[in-house]
Amino acid sequence: MAMPNLKCTVDTCHYWGTGNHCAADGIEVNNQSNKAHTSDDTICQTFKPQG
Repeated sequence: MAMPNLKCTVDTCHYWGTGNHCAADGIEVNNQSNKAHTSDDTICQTFKPQG
């Protein structure tokens, strides 16, 4: 089931869908450092390459 309110522009991800919607059942986002202060400080663990 798509999460219609979750937008994603990573078009190389397996879960990327039409209209930049994420088609994953859930997402996991973690810190890249101790504390995230910007989006650059995070990383999406749900990413899976297309193919």
